[in-house]
Amino acid sequence: MVSLLKREKQGFSSVFIYSAAVIAILVIIGALFPQQFGSVGGKISTWVTKTFGWYYMLLYTVILGFCIFLLFSPIGKLKLGKPKDKPEFRTVSWLAMLFSAGMGIGLVFYGASEPISHYMAPPTADPETKAAMAEAFKSSFIDYGFHPWAVYGIVALALAYSQFRKGDNGLISRTLRPILGNRVEGPIGNLVDILAVFATVIGVAVSLGVGAIQINGGLHYLFGVPSNSIVQGIIIAIVTVLFLYSAWSGLSKGIQYLSNLNMILAALLLIVIFIVGPTLLILNMMTSGTGDYLNTLIFNSLDVAPLNEQKSDWLQTWTIYYWGWWMSWSPFVGTFIARISKGRSIREFVIAVLGVPVVISIIWFSAFGATGITVGQSHSSILKMPPETQLFGIFNELPFGFILSIIALALIASFFITSADSATYVLGMQTAYGTLNPSGFIKIVWGLALAAIAYVLLLAGGDTGLSALQSAAIISALPFSFVVILMMVSLYKDANNERKALGLTLKINEERSASYTKMIEEENRNRL
Repeated sequence: MVSLLKREKQGFSSVFIYSAAVIAILVIIGALFPQQFGSVGGKISTWVTKTFGWYYMLLYTVILGFCIFLLFSPIGKLKLGKPKDKPEFRTVSWLAMLFSAGMGIGLVFYGASEPISHYMAPPTADPETKAAMAEAFKSSFIDYGFHPWAVYGIVALALAYSQFRKGDNGLISRTLRPILGNRVEGPIGNLVDILAVFATVIGVAVSLGVGAIQINGGLHYLFGVPSNSIVQGIIIAIVTVLFLYSAWSGLSKGIQYLSNLNMILAALLLIVIFIVGPTLLILNMMTSGTGDYLNTLIFNSLDVAPLNEQKSDWLQTWTIYYWGWWMSWSPFVGTFIARISKGRSIREFVIAVLGVPVVISIIWFSAFGATGITVGQSHSSILKMPPETQLFGIFNELPFGFILSIIALALIASFFITSADSATYVLGMQTAYGTLNPSGFIKIVWGLALAAIAYVLLLAGGDTGLSALQSAAIISALPFSFVVILMMVSLYKDANNERKALGLTLKINEERSASYTKMIEEENRNRL
């Protein structure tokens, strides 16, 4: 801790300086040459998806398999903290925060539009058929199911284990100490942290851009507000002020309150849709779609469709884009989830991360997807709407439609603020030597950077704005994916050594546990 305080007084970290410089350069280039910026990004993104699609699919499957292994391994008994540490947050608030940070805007934006899109252009079936409808739900469950949360979970576990159990600071690079040793404190460690910061900025900026597009779409549909980059820029500016104020108020206040608000608004919206929508169809598709998802999980986890052009194109547009987006989000979500998970066991953590959010996502897509497709079958114009206005068009055909639209706008804005709020904290932490309480100035710098890069990506995306956002997510994820592999290996190496030292099988050997804990504490004191 003493060394950390000394470094704080020396000024900004090299990670902060280099990361901020890279983002500033991208913002300037994107602002001056938006069309060229978007074009180059699109070409790189296309190359990545075609060349590394197999790699993304295989990597996500391996990570999910590793999470399942931890669930049943004696390693799962290890606590993310010292033996006497207790959880800082109540379980309900903990689940609300990890869910809000992990998915947020994506659920609202794609909850109805993604199943509709798959129904209109399915991976393998003929469009607008019963087979297409079945594929629509299975495909949505794949994109928002176990795989993204497995990635979040591995990054968070590595960070929480390193920080709270081994006494290291909260930097991504420090999780690699078991395989890199003290080199994590030099240029190699700085490079790892810069990659993490870059991925975080891009990943969150994509989410903020998506949120701005949908808020603008809702305002345009409901009140006739123009739908263009100027209005979207104003929306980003207003929400930026709000989330910077929230970030300034601190983790335990701003983010916790907003996360609880998110869950209340989302639950209210979901319950109303269940009641006014096709309830029986929702329940049937949820049950059948879940069975189809689980039955084909292994095949669809690895299928890159090399001999099926229709599905190959679909994968590049949807699943591989999502795999890139989730990977770019993983340092942000992982760092945040690690911060709020102190005192939980590895097994408890994995059950929560792979269980609760996935179940909620399945219920959400079932409700909004079935309602959206059913309404679209009766009002074909809705099926042709852009995704940012589709949800509001669906609400317009339901009872209490205007009220539902207002709740949805409030939910999007709240998710927007929560994600950006959490991200400013995480970025501040990653660029201030891993401190758990980054300065307000650093958080403001990163808040402004997030807003700027989000708007630049919208400008580069042209009329829809989505193309540049998708490209940025896919590109930024590739280099950081190699860091995630190293984090997984390091976590297993360190945790397995501790399991052996503790004699951890069916129960902990108390004598060996006390001796090992004393040894670790002595190492931590020497390190500091």
